[in-house]
Amino acid sequence: MKSVTQNFFLQYQVNWILDNSRLKILEKSRQIGMTLATAYGAVRRYVSKQNNYDTWVTSRDELQAKLFIDDCKKFAKILSPACDFFGHRLILEDKIGISTSLEFFNGPSINSLSSNVNAQAGKRGTRILDEFALHSDQKNLYTIALPGITWGGQLEILSTHRGSNNFFNKLICEIRDGENRKNFSYHCVTLQDALDSGFLGKLKMRIPESDERFQMSDAEYFDTVRNSCPDNESFLQEYMCVPADDRLAFITSDMVASCEYQADEQNSWELYDFSTETGDCFLGIDIARSHDLTVFWLLERRGDVLCTRKVLTMHNVPFSEQEKRLQKFFEIKNLRRICIDQTGIGRQFFERASENFWKYRVEGVTFTNRTKEELAYRLREIFEKKLIKIPGDDFIRADLRSVRRETTFAGNVRFAGDRGKNGHADRFWALALAIHAVNIGKHQPMLHFERIERKTRRENFL
Repeated sequence: MKSVTQNFFLQYQVNWILDNSRLKILEKSRQIGMTLATAYGAVRRYVSKQNNYDTWVTSRDELQAKLFIDDCKKFAKILSPACDFFGHRLILEDKIGISTSLEFFNGPSINSLSSNVNAQAGKRGTRILDEFALHSDQKNLYTIALPGITWGGQLEILSTHRGSNNFFNKLICEIRDGENRKNFSYHCVTLQDALDSGFLGKLKMRIPESDERFQMSDAEYFDTVRNSCPDNESFLQEYMCVPADDRLAFITSDMVASCEYQADEQNSWELYDFSTETGDCFLGIDIARSHDLTVFWLLERRGDVLCTRKVLTMHNVPFSEQEKRLQKFFEIKNLRRICIDQTGIGRQFFERASENFWKYRVEGVTFTNRTKEELAYRLREIFEKKLIKIPGDDFIRADLRSVRRETTFAGNVRFAGDRGKNGHADRFWALALAIHAVNIGKHQPMLHFERIERKTRRENFL
């Protein structure tokens, strides 16, 4: 069995699969095959008749956990003929079609669990906590999962980092600092580690020759991945196991992650048909022309939660075309208010929108240190209270984290964002303007907005 494992998987995957430690933890790069290796390792344990422990898998959402079970089923089908040859039946054929469980002939099973921490309670056997850093309550998840292996089994934790101020990074720091009082077996695999082990060769076996990556060297692939990331901080976190420093961020990674749509919601969050009847909608617009991005951020009010329905970004697009894009938003029946950045080049855009839309529903906001501070704190308050839903997008995450609260030598507070290929925190300010459009403030009723009678609007944005 060991030779089969080594022939199919790369060395860093083999090291993880063959590690039978009671507690083991892995910080990893994205998309290097570690979840697949974990699924194989889970099935491989049941080749032995002596393993009677169930395995419980939890991931960032139920859909991801079910995909893990599907991978387990593929490996079970591969290993089953060999087990049959040696007189050991591996899987129950009549159970193989169940989407959330894989049951083995000698009794135990591999099961997907809800990401709710309470789902861990009362269950015994191996725990696999995949993408652990993406869970909203990591410490409680660990606390409830650990007693489940008291009578046997393993606790496996694997994840890409998501900020520095969370329980996953605390566990990693304890190990790296030499304490490791919990006695974890520690693994770390960066993108560079994977490439050094032959990852790109494996990838080329799965992609067509027409794929541009097929002709790349390891160094060229590394640079391609790095250049595709929103910023260097994102690259270091997602691919090099260096968590983003939450001490400097005005909005932390945990705040962002807790407000993102889950994977099974990604296909339904965007409002494609503007003519469809919706809840009350609010639009924030951050204006740019060439260097930075113009961003339209549309929110829909659903109860106490503001749901993102559209994020439209434009780079180096003429203002005439930007105005045409805005006109499409006018078709939303319940669009109640628009807030536009009227600083500098945004002034004319705001005036034209005000003339051609309902005048009293379009508000221009001039960015000063004072207004930015007010907008930023309102935005953070919404994230802290988890009253917003946003797409799980790397560029959005980078923009939200890029804004820093700084104090000048004169004692003034300002909010600044790094300027780069991802813009100048443009998505951050567009969302802040959309929230301002909903009129949320510390001294105002939550999610209160002023209702204004609809007036006749021009059919064309001249």
